Amino acid sequence: MLTFLSPKGGILLNETDWITDFKEKRLAYGVSQNKVAVAAGITRQYLNRIESGGATPSEEIKEKLLEALERYNPESPLTMLFDYVRIRFPTTDVQYVVETILKLKLEFMIYEDFGFYSYSEHYYMGDIFVLVSNEQEKGVLLELKGKGCRQYENFLLAQHRSWYDFLMDALVEGGVIKRLDLAINDIVGILDIPELTKKCRNEECISVFRSFKSYRSGELVQSREENKSSMGNTLYIGSLKSEVYFCIYEKDYEQYVKYDIPVEETPIKNRFEIRLKNERAYYAVRDLLTYHDAERTAFSIINRYVRFADRDETKRRSDWQTNERWAWFIGENRGRLKLTTKPEPYNFQRTLNWLSRQVAPTLQVAEKLDKQNNTTIIKDMVKNAKLTDRLEKVLKQLSVTVEEMTVYDKED
Repeated sequence: MLTFLSPKGGILLNETDWITDFKEKRLAYGVSQNKVAVAAGITRQYLNRIESGGATPSEEIKEKLLEALERYNPESPLTMLFDYVRIRFPTTDVQYVVETILKLKLEFMIYEDFGFYSYSEHYYMGDIFVLVSNEQEKGVLLELKGKGCRQYENFLLAQHRSWYDFLMDALVEGGVIKRLDLAINDIVGILDIPELTKKCRNEECISVFRSFKSYRSGELVQSREENKSSMGNTLYIGSLKSEVYFCIYEKDYEQYVKYDIPVEETPIKNRFEIRLKNERAYYAVRDLLTYHDAERTAFSIINRYVRFADRDETKRRSDWQTNERWAWFIGENRGRLKLTTKPEPYNFQRTLNWLSRQVAPTLQVAEKLDKQNNTTIIKDMVKNAKLTDRLEKVLKQLSVTVEEMTVYDKED
């Protein structure tokens, strides 16, 4: 039986052991065959044959599979994602932006005759928004918030493109970077936000910024909460009006507030967001495209603006030792941090959640009344309901594959 050097520490594994090790790790990570296969550039059927012993992968395929699988490693202490992208294009041709730069088919996007940020109209697919104006100066504005970034990554996978490819295409087409947020997810609790807040107050935050602001997230959404000490904490470093500032918050509590997910069950404990606007966003994109090293870009920005230290009255403030927990966060004694993707397909889940919380209880009462009165009001109401153009388009979006909504280059 053939043996080979495993990428894990050079351990010699035979073919069967490698397959067993890979499959066990994939299942432990909770990742489907399809996700790993797409990320590695092979078919799910081929991966299924590999795991069942029906096919022998080359060393190159093994490396790609392991690299793809590690993108979903839940034990990575830190992960980094694009969390907000806003780009303005100097054209009023929305179809060109959607089909040439986003590489999506405009026919699948929903049109609304109103806009935001003084734009007159917009198109959207899930949380991917394209705002339109007849004024050349405003042009076409693309906006991807957190969910939009995750949904667009699903299309990037289908297009065999990366964020780097997309950003390069955007700049080549004259796109003006208006905002870029990089989010660093703290999986294991490296950051201690109350401690960082205390250090800011004690002047142990050595920073170019002159201001910081902190609050408990829960006070904004659950003012009647009795146990205020358990509420989530948020720390802003820098002015929200400046072109660069940081937002550090307890992501697990945010998920509890938004989706009622128990704090102990959320995979992300804290989040450090680098929020960049205009010129600062442009320079960050240029750095990303130059080095293809998201960690370099992100932490060069962080280290330029802020450092948390431990007070030492025997030394000058600038010579205080960097706080141990902060040193770990910025790179001491941890592995390399790469830009990761967590593609999520657009689905109807948000609407279903709303129906479950807001409509279902009332519907249940109405159905009981129907049964009690021997009527069919609810059944008739659903049967005779007419779908709006918007809902027809949503139905169309949900009934086709990602590939069918994607525009491919001729050589593809």
